[in-house]
Amino acid sequence: MQGLAALRDAAKRDNSASAGNGIEMNETASSIRPRVLAIDDNATNLALAKAALGSEDIEVETALSGAEGIAKFQAHLPSCVLLDIRMPDLDGFETCARLRALPGGAETPIIFLTALRDVDNFDRAIAAGADDFLTKPVLPTELVVRVRAQIKLRTLSIELREHYGVVRQQRDDLMRLQLQKERLTAFLVHDLKNPVDAIDLHAQLLLKRKDLAPDVLDSVRNIREQGKQLTRMILNLLDIAKSEEGRLSPQTRKVDLERLVEEVFADLTARAQAHDVALTSALEPGLQPTMDDDLMRRVLANLVENALRHTPRRGEVAIRAKRVEHDLEITVADTGKGVAPEMREKIFEKYVQVSVGESAITRSGRGLGLAFCRAVAEAHRGRIWLTEQAPGAVFCIRIPYAS
Repeated sequence: MQGLAALRDAAKRDNSASAGNGIEMNETASSIRPRVLAIDDNATNLALAKAALGSEDIEVETALSGAEGIAKFQAHLPSCVLLDIRMPDLDGFETCARLRALPGGAETPIIFLTALRDVDNFDRAIAAGADDFLTKPVLPTELVVRVRAQIKLRTLSIELREHYGVVRQQRDDLMRLQLQKERLTAFLVHDLKNPVDAIDLHAQLLLKRKDLAPDVLDSVRNIREQGKQLTRMILNLLDIAKSEEGRLSPQTRKVDLERLVEEVFADLTARAQAHDVALTSALEPGLQPTMDDDLMRRVLANLVENALRHTPRRGEVAIRAKRVEHDLEITVADTGKGVAPEMREKIFEKYVQVSVGESAITRSGRGLGLAFCRAVAEAHRGRIWLTEQAPGAVFCIRIPYAS
């Protein structure tokens, strides 16, 4: 693991500088050698601890008092501390509290090793900051297991802190990137919308002139069509941002759905004819759902425009609508290559684009239209999904029919 490798590197640097950090490199091996500080006023107890741990390749530093233990802790930060309770100068509780206040003391495991076997001393040890509590006499094997367990926990804690630092840096980088994207979105929406509106206005004025050559009129119509696409993209960006902030609120009223579909087709008929694609509709008579007509008009325009991009010549794009119990269901179907199953959810995410077969009109998109459609469907308390037909794809929108 990267954290363990970093720990080894830190150990090498500290040992070469003779600073000591509680973990040393064995001269005959490349393994990490822990260091334990045993603090007890009984020399026999220290000798027993040193014998038990030393047999497991654990270095043991000893101190006969709390004050000496604190000094050695500061000089050579250990991997673990064994601490007695009864000592002449500072008892174990006070020593533990002072160790916890030292640099590195909060992270170093402290095991109380005492002959005082009662609940009061156990509670005081835990309150002072103990990680474990052993009573004498203790089996050497149990002592080794408890010490190694605490050292392993300390190592894992170091690794987790390192990983947390990496994750936090990545989070900060992502946040910075997100803020930059939001700044760009604000620029597109606020600073580009007015020039695009001006371009569309001048194109409309040129279309009213009677003295323009046919090829010039075609160019002006193309300018206006491209301007409308750019306006839709700008508005999509704005509404997606509103949706992500929970601010996309539809202004609903009763809408004549047949008229709405006619308006969408009127804007896109020229493009469909240029690519020899038929636009058809099959609507249940008399549909007047409650919805935001501006948002839904742009949803249908996005779906039809998307279908035109992926429909081959002499194909068909069809809008159908009907009531399903208390809901309105609208479908936009094409006769293109369809969408791979693994992409049917991803295509509703921002900036996701799908490549299709060579028979399609174009394979490029901006990856915003379908994300906008999902945002609008959800703002209407509905949903949008994709199904397949043979051939082609069918986008389905279902929203409540009435408020």
